Amino acid sequence: MGFWQTRMRHPDTRLGGHGGTVFAEQIFAQPIALVSSVVSSPSQVVALCAAAVAGGLIVSSSFVKTMVPLRFLAVGGNFGFLVYGLLHPSPIMALLQGTLLPINLYRLREMVRLTRRVRGASLSADTSGVWLKPYMKTVRRLAGSVLFAKGDSAEHLYFLAEGRVEFVEIGESIGPGQVFGEIAFFAPARRRTLTARCSEDSVVLSVNQSTVRQLYFQNPAFGFELVGLVAARLSADVARLQEQLARRDALT
Repeated sequence: MGFWQTRMRHPDTRLGGHGGTVFAEQIFAQPIALVSSVVSSPSQVVALCAAAVAGGLIVSSSFVKTMVPLRFLAVGGNFGFLVYGLLHPSPIMALLQGTLLPINLYRLREMVRLTRRVRGASLSADTSGVWLKPYMKTVRRLAGSVLFAKGDSAEHLYFLAEGRVEFVEIGESIGPGQVFGEIAFFAPARRRTLTARCSEDSVVLSVNQSTVRQLYFQNPAFGFELVGLVAARLSADVARLQEQLARRDALT
């Protein structure tokens, strides 16, 4: 007897008739029961809504190009999934999001503070670079110490907090509250064009090139302010050279 003849004489009750109906009911009964249990519990409704909002925030963060909005969305997503993990409950989800939330809050706070400092420096036309201090490391140097020599690779940007630094090749010096060494960051060869030496005991703050690059790409306002700082320094150098040429012409 053929296979199909056997199937016709002995139909599988799981696929047809009353048996098929029961099987279909079993398939739909589980999700219906799950939805019913969730709807009947207000905490579960809140958990699912929080997870849905958090998921939407995470998806939206994929289209964000700047760091501050990205951190805002990340904080919102962490909070939503944390609520879901606590109410569902899901201990692993709650632990993971509870760990990420303070980290993202801290990073968001740092970026907002930087944005405010940069905006304040821009409004006050501050070209000293003092808004960079929170991201710098402090070192004390004795008189005669060389911070960098002409031809060295530009690895750090400096801020003079105390003391005095002289630039040997041009015979000029700067006092506290000034940024120096930033132009070489943008030079094609990234090489120092002057030698910087402490003419007295000094307190110098420095930030490495990697940190500057991260801040530059994470915060557009920081990048614009840094470019403005370099442009102001270049303009001052041009004015100084023009003054020197004028003095030489006057003597001749």
